[in-house]
Amino acid sequence: MKVLITTDWYAPIINGVVTSVLLLQRELERQGHEVRVVTLSNNLHSYKDGNVYYMGSVSANKIYPGARLRINRTRSLVRELMDWRPDVIHSQCEFSSFRVAYGLSNHLDIPIVHTYHTVYEDYTHYFSPSVRVGKAVVSVFSRWICGRTACVVAPSKKVERLLRDYNVRCRIEVIPTGVDLSVYRQAPDPARMAALRAKWAIPEDHTILLYLGRMAKEKNLEQLIDQIAAAHRKDVTLLLVGDGPDREEVLDYAHGRNLDVIFTGMVPHDEVSDYYRLGDLFVTASTSETQGLTYFEALAAGVPVLCRKDPCVDGVVENGLNGWQYEDGQGFGEHLADFCGDAALRARMSRAARESSEKFSAEAFGAAAAKLYASVQRDAMPAAAGERW
Repeated sequence: MKVLITTDWYAPIINGVVTSVLLLQRELERQGHEVRVVTLSNNLHSYKDGNVYYMGSVSANKIYPGARLRINRTRSLVRELMDWRPDVIHSQCEFSSFRVAYGLSNHLDIPIVHTYHTVYEDYTHYFSPSVRVGKAVVSVFSRWICGRTACVVAPSKKVERLLRDYNVRCRIEVIPTGVDLSVYRQAPDPARMAALRAKWAIPEDHTILLYLGRMAKEKNLEQLIDQIAAAHRKDVTLLLVGDGPDREEVLDYAHGRNLDVIFTGMVPHDEVSDYYRLGDLFVTASTSETQGLTYFEALAAGVPVLCRKDPCVDGVVENGLNGWQYEDGQGFGEHLADFCGDAALRARMSRAARESSEKFSAEAFGAAAAKLYASVQRDAMPAAAGERW
């Protein structure tokens, strides 16, 4: 099968969409499918590198940090894709690259499968001062996008319910993004862990509370910091791994609460798994996740998760087994005290975390995607209304 993946984000950028795309591409190719990728270049120049097509783009930082918009200088690349004639298009983003997917779908009469990665309701502050207006815009926009696809992939039941609340009527399938378990399953190297502790001057007797991800408003990092500070524990270190537009504000806030906090910034991709293994407990107050891919990765590394109660982690983080879903600051503090004060509990939860990650294997993810492609090919795709290529 020929599969075209379209995405506004691609390597070397590191985020949940890119992680999902790279894993899907690899698993499909392992199954013997032919895969090509359309994405955006980091400048005005359009070019091809292997099976990846980079479309010229301009910065859209004013809309969303790091975002880019495609410019119409891609005719030769699009013509090559039309001549290749994919069997199915799997769109991963709703903006510039979706326009390419939609145009090719119309011209070649082939189905689009679209993964709805982002809960845009939690990002309306980037483009609208009114939450109500922002949510209304997101609802209309989501219906427009989903209405032009043969099927939408929801990474979790939470996203499926959200789309139905938007009155999206197309077919929706829930397929969680997988994790390359082999990357995180490796036993920690004691020398490497000791070197990282020394590098960041983390006291040997401290429990490491790990947050790994984007540092932005929608991640509720200030709330997380408040909850850790309210726990009044002098034996914990908050390790923040990642970067984002709110980095300075978050760090100033943490230091103002007199926390032992370490900010590593972005770390090389091949070192991310080491930082997971360095953590004792993965902590987050975010409710903007569509599925919590970092939660999967933490569990695979044997790191229990302490997170805000959220539908996206139902069946993923199980209270008292591989972590906890807390409802308020008091619950956070109680669970943190239990974890820090019971070595046997920590060991038991770490083992359970590794075992519970089995259901999120990369192989299962790739197999589910390929099965869906075959299904939408069999179904008659309704004619798409609107523009033509």
